[in-house]
Amino acid sequence: MTPKVSVCMPTFNSENFLSEAIESVLKQSYTDFELIVSDDCSSDETVAIAKRYAEIDRRIKIRANEQNVGQARNLNLCLQHAKGEYIKFVFSDDVLVSKDALKKMVAVLDDNDEIALVASARYVIDGRSNVIDLLSEYRGKIGYCGSRIIQDCLVEQSNRIGEPTVVLFRKKHSSRGFDVRYKQTVDLEMWAHLLEQGNFAYINEPLCAFRLHGHQETSRNLSGNFLLIEESIMFLEAYADKPYIDLSRILRGYMGYVPVYSIWKLYKKGRISRQEAIEKIRERYNFRKFVLYSPLFRLFKLLRRYRNQIRKIVVKASVSY
Repeated sequence: MTPKVSVCMPTFNSENFLSEAIESVLKQSYTDFELIVSDDCSSDETVAIAKRYAEIDRRIKIRANEQNVGQARNLNLCLQHAKGEYIKFVFSDDVLVSKDALKKMVAVLDDNDEIALVASARYVIDGRSNVIDLLSEYRGKIGYCGSRIIQDCLVEQSNRIGEPTVVLFRKKHSSRGFDVRYKQTVDLEMWAHLLEQGNFAYINEPLCAFRLHGHQETSRNLSGNFLLIEESIMFLEAYADKPYIDLSRILRGYMGYVPVYSIWKLYKKGRISRQEAIEKIRERYNFRKFVLYSPLFRLFKLLRRYRNQIRKIVVKASVSY
């Protein structure tokens, strides 16, 4: 029978955490799912571990790429092979911390046809599965306007929705697939694409955990390059001028300034030379204006930071456990 949910688990050299990830899925109280493990040419014991679980649970399907295709394309291969009505990614180094995670997320989509994407609060864990933080960006609510959430992410220049393990969405809305031009922010761009097709729901309860460790593709992407900055600019160009985005000139100016200021911060941190920073900024911005606007930007950013810190404290205080 066709499962209601396709749980997709892209893997690459995931032997250290794969068992914990798979077991967190198999322990779910909601059982109408398939688990697709899509391996991207691992050189360790990842596939062997997955096969051992597949031998004892027929809901587990294993596929292996003939050549390494990278994260974004592997995510799309997961989507192509998924048979469920709903898609739930669980990355191989993350876990579902609540046995009712699938049950609670599925109920939201089942009961609300206008919801395109549901997310939850999440823990941040380390390599030994110790909780080091709790992240919660919104109050629990069903029916946030999708365009408002896109606008929030644009203004804050960050993924306020969360990582792939945090969300559940309808397969019919994801037929375009993940945009393979993105590496670092491929998830955020997909969330924006989904939210153009419907509204957003947030469960203010930590249902999953996102793991931080030294071998993630995220860590590699950030090492000594401008990938995140380039993708921030690309995301702004793709969505900031959409007709549903309603922002003041001040906020639009702030949004455009953030990526180029990030280049200057690389110089301040000693990662690039001053001359290299100036050249990179001039490729994207008038450097004289950059210098002129810098004090105003820093003041505006400081005020927004204080406001966001207060908001996060209030939201965290409302988290359900």
